Amino acid sequence: MESRNHDIEGAAANPCSYAPLPPADADGLAPVKRRPFGVFTGIASAIGLFALLLLLLVGNDGSATNRPVDHEEAVSRTPEAWSRGVSDGVSEKSVRSFLGAVKQYDWTNDMLWWQRTAYHFQPEKNWMNDPDGPLFYKGWYHLFYQYNPDSAVWGNITWGHAVSRDMVHWYHLPIAMVPDRWYDINGVWTGSATFLADGKLVMLYTGSTKESVQVQNLATPADEDDPLLLDWVKYDGNPVLVPPPGIGPKDFRDPTTAWSAPDGSWLLSIGSRVNTSGLALVYRTRDFKTFDLLDGVLHAVPGTGMWECVDFYPVSTSGGRGLDTSANGPGVKHVLKASLDDDKHDYYAIGTYQLEANTWTPDDPEIDVGIGIRYDYGKFYASKSFYDQERKRRVLWGWIGETDSERNDLRKGWASLMAMPRIVTFDNKTGTHLLQWPAEEVDQLRREMKEFSDVEMNPGSVVPLDVGVAAQLDITAEFEVSKEALEAIMEADVGYNCSTSDGAAGRNKLGPFGLLVLADESRSEQTAVYFYVGKNADGNLKTFFCQDTLRSSRANDLIKRVYGSVVPVLDGEKFAVRVLVDHSIVEAFAQGGRTCITSRVYPTKAINGAARVFLFNNATGTQVTATSVKIWQMSSAFIRPYDFQAQSA
Repeated sequence: MESRNHDIEGAAANPCSYAPLPPADADGLAPVKRRPFGVFTGIASAIGLFALLLLLLVGNDGSATNRPVDHEEAVSRTPEAWSRGVSDGVSEKSVRSFLGAVKQYDWTNDMLWWQRTAYHFQPEKNWMNDPDGPLFYKGWYHLFYQYNPDSAVWGNITWGHAVSRDMVHWYHLPIAMVPDRWYDINGVWTGSATFLADGKLVMLYTGSTKESVQVQNLATPADEDDPLLLDWVKYDGNPVLVPPPGIGPKDFRDPTTAWSAPDGSWLLSIGSRVNTSGLALVYRTRDFKTFDLLDGVLHAVPGTGMWECVDFYPVSTSGGRGLDTSANGPGVKHVLKASLDDDKHDYYAIGTYQLEANTWTPDDPEIDVGIGIRYDYGKFYASKSFYDQERKRRVLWGWIGETDSERNDLRKGWASLMAMPRIVTFDNKTGTHLLQWPAEEVDQLRREMKEFSDVEMNPGSVVPLDVGVAAQLDITAEFEVSKEALEAIMEADVGYNCSTSDGAAGRNKLGPFGLLVLADESRSEQTAVYFYVGKNADGNLKTFFCQDTLRSSRANDLIKRVYGSVVPVLDGEKFAVRVLVDHSIVEAFAQGGRTCITSRVYPTKAINGAARVFLFNNATGTQVTATSVKIWQMSSAFIRPYDFQAQSA
């Protein structure tokens, strides 16, 4: 596709000096002098020249540039060489190194063709990763995303662009921004959109320079009257922010949406680390061209490593409507989320933001960012939320990577997709969790529905559900275990963990029980979505919500795991789950979205018309009742290129 970037005369000639890095203590934050870090801030030219030379000598580690990847070259690589992105100072964007030297499965083109999803957003071809700058503008929802226009593997990162009226049906648009300046030549990386008080739109994004230094850049729409936002202008004073003293040149990325302060200035956060402490810096600006680094940090957690794709936003403690990013005051909590580069998961915590002190404090330090609750316990990363001013709600996008082999991605011609858009609200019942639920527009894809009520599931039983073809489904289910059975359980199960368990094959008095999706008739392939109830040493019940992909495919050149975590099930609540099935992705939401799990699965038998759905109860001594199961067939979304000729006719 044609690039629509405007050429900024003289931009490449704009010099930028990077501050030298003072030593830091073993695991904390080195004391640094705070000062503005706009492009032309008063760093002495001699120091700047020295720092730049230093970076040229030791900062540029000789890693490969962000060039297009040749298909034959990539296919011939050993598994150890499949890891991408880390040498460029960006999160691991491929998991193929975990596969080891496994023999390739005999995939057919039909099997690979079937893996492409029908109603989840993904580009027409090639690689995608992080969502960027999602927003609603003049009647359209916009989704920008990290994209490689040349290959189905990570590299040559540009900004893809799509628009939608409902976040379900999408139009592909021309590429929004390409790496064509010295300050972003190694990648136009993750960024966020901010609406100013007068309604104007600005976009801040991370660029990787020709020396692989991470800097922040400003871009604005070329035509504010264009609802499609086709053309973007990069500010000729870029970069507007460079790594401050004490921060590594590859540890400074992914600016958040800005929020306003009472004095009319704007604040935004950027993820970073000092040694093994992950942290969020805060900058103040009035024009998005010059910035002051505030004293201290918004928050830091030792041992959590690099924080990338930081998100910071308010939620109403009364639930319901979402809040504009600048909201604060009584009845408002703030969510701080970080994507941990070390383990590739998105963690969040709920707490209190003190604007004047530039601090955020978690309500419960035991479940702080990086050590507590995750958005999703499966394959879900680099998420970004935005405030939908049209519908007064907070919308969350997340990137879903692949767990197959890179060789197969190249054969398919594409890799990765987006989770369905989720609406985020505060969980008033627990006070500790968020609720994530598919946007109501997803429901418009529902077609014929079959309902099953009061299905008795004896211990060790599997119950087939006659719903016809089961490749594209929306399932809601509620399960009930008698109060007597819950009270009668004696053994403690304090050591249970979804990820280290035997999955759906493991057995206990009260589980596992739930659903088998994308299963063939003989269940030689199946993906299990289930609950497992144990008892703590203190005698209290503890419910786990898990997703087992160990038997999801007969292929061996995949990563197959059991995902999951604890889900609070309160008194009077049934065990409730919603599952979205779409060919090679399964998204599951337990207890109204308190705990979510997304997995990628690649069936070889349960494809085309062979996919089925089952209920199962693998408990050893307790009957479970599926009190209500509703299964909708889901139609495909219309995701296609925007027809400019038809629209102009």
